[in-house]
Amino acid sequence: MTCIAVFSQKGFLEMPLILLLCIVPLLLWGCDNYRSKSQSRDIFAMDTYMNIKAYGENADIALNSAEEEIYRLEKLLSVTDENSQVYMLNSASGEAVAVEDDVKKLLEFAIETGENTQGNLDITIYPLLKLWGFTTDENKIPTQEEINKKLELVDYSKIEINGNNVTLPNEYEVDFGALAKGFTSDKIAEILKENDVNSAIINLGGNVCAIGNKPDGSMWSVAVANPFSPNETLGTVSVCDKSVVTSGNYQRYFTGENGEKYCHIINPFTGCPVDNGLASVTVIGESGLMCDALSTALFVMGKEKAVEFMADRPHMSYILVEQSGNVTISENISEDFRLTADLPLEAVENEN
Repeated sequence: MTCIAVFSQKGFLEMPLILLLCIVPLLLWGCDNYRSKSQSRDIFAMDTYMNIKAYGENADIALNSAEEEIYRLEKLLSVTDENSQVYMLNSASGEAVAVEDDVKKLLEFAIETGENTQGNLDITIYPLLKLWGFTTDENKIPTQEEINKKLELVDYSKIEINGNNVTLPNEYEVDFGALAKGFTSDKIAEILKENDVNSAIINLGGNVCAIGNKPDGSMWSVAVANPFSPNETLGTVSVCDKSVVTSGNYQRYFTGENGEKYCHIINPFTGCPVDNGLASVTVIGESGLMCDALSTALFVMGKEKAVEFMADRPHMSYILVEQSGNVTISENISEDFRLTADLPLEAVENEN
């Protein structure tokens, strides 16, 4: 039986398109003898290549609705589209802006998750992303004075929500880059299920969601990138009705004149790209939005704090890869994860 691997990446309105040819997580789509029963849709949106593959009589209708939803959310959440609600929020100079329910839900989730992660996820990080040039690809290493000035504009708790009216302090800017694809993935999964699609795989630029099992009854197999060789696999994880999301320092970075590498994930406490010994973080769980958020938050936390944080969340799983090459997984995924890279592996119980 022949299986197909799809290369992609995690990112929203950030990643250069050329990287889409060589960055994983990989998705092992399933076998050829089931392909005739499926409908597949390739989409380019949110500055990334996407693919949705669905099985069932209503698959084509469901995919049409899913594609429309992706474009709707792209227009709503884009940080650069002058007609998007995020752009209007960021340009409001401290004035209240009326937002749609989806934007309100994302903001409320971001505030709650910011609290739960002790600020390691902060959607007001956008001024620092711009400062380091990650929004334009004109990267630079800013001065400490410049960083300190932008750090004054980073505090998710300053977002005010009154009904559907949202107010950001003057000069504050939000970015849903750590949330948008996970949120979109969950919305697409709802659409497919509403159309009686019980077997599908959603790949939004590496943000993967598996609906049900494959048509032959087996679990979907999703391959996670080796951060030291991103067009090769670290290993594969078998999932059913789960999302798999990875954040890493190999996905987008630049090398400064000093020879050091700076990744696009910014620490909201220091204002600098994260450099804490982690190379990648993969989170597996039922909610694509939560996996998306936590893959970023855990990467910012570092290994020790990430393991401690996830100890109270036995319903979720993780794969942590350190710069040293050590791989740490939660014990609750040990039977479903197969390491293919020649790296040392440790399983940690994530129940207190």
